[in-house]
Amino acid sequence: MRPLSFDRWDAQAGAPLAVLLHGIGGGRDAWGDALSGTGRALAKAGFSAVAVDLPGYGESVSESPSLEPYTLAGVAQGVVGLIESLGHERAIVVGHSLGGMVAQELYALAPQRVRALVLASTSSAFGKPGGSWQQQFLAERFAPLDAGRGMAALAESLVASMVGPQAPSAAVAGATALMARVPEATYRAALTALTRFDRREQLAHIAVPTLCLTGEHDRNAPPSLVQQMAQRIPGAEYLQLPGVGHLAPMEAPQAFNHALIAFLHRRAGTGSEEELRHGR
Repeated sequence: MRPLSFDRWDAQAGAPLAVLLHGIGGGRDAWGDALSGTGRALAKAGFSAVAVDLPGYGESVSESPSLEPYTLAGVAQGVVGLIESLGHERAIVVGHSLGGMVAQELYALAPQRVRALVLASTSSAFGKPGGSWQQQFLAERFAPLDAGRGMAALAESLVASMVGPQAPSAAVAGATALMARVPEATYRAALTALTRFDRREQLAHIAVPTLCLTGEHDRNAPPSLVQQMAQRIPGAEYLQLPGVGHLAPMEAPQAFNHALIAFLHRRAGTGSEEELRHGR
């Protein structure tokens, strides 16, 4: 697998590293100034931020295919390699939706590389056990693509269904344009990998400061589900953003970035692992 592409916002030398992982309809631009502004906000708050194009997205696209088979564990391995290549022993891993699942896979693979976790609008497993529900979900999601409508048409209908009732039109338009640029093959591979994800048994073993965050109107990662996930992670914090849907970083960037940075300053600054875990 070729190295992952990324954008970087630097604070002072030696600042803690935050790695930003996008959702299934995203790319590293999701964390840039035009959409969420999270990368720059983290740098202003004293962190070094890196927004990654996951395999098959943006400039992390190789000629044939970028990761085969496409698994979330394989994607996480690429992110671990990036953290190591940047010369950091540990990183704060911030994952939105699919990125939150990759973050959990990363912790399972290399817990020593994780300083803290922020799991935004995501879950610890996808759907109900057994497989039939997942197959129906894939058939419904792939139907517009199978009919030849393409990613632009899929993005237009899907993004509108994911945001909250107060989502700014500019945020909806930006998120739609971002998703429309995702290669169809990548979307199909990533969505299929997502339906196989299950890290529920790992939650009780997460031993770094963790924030589980979602929006009041998130139908993909409902508040009750995210709160249950937080309750299974020792010492985890839970936060619900009012009036927000699934695309919290883009729908309400100020609220999202404030919550993220407040948590990191409180729980993931300097100090021993034990102190960080208990918020001292």
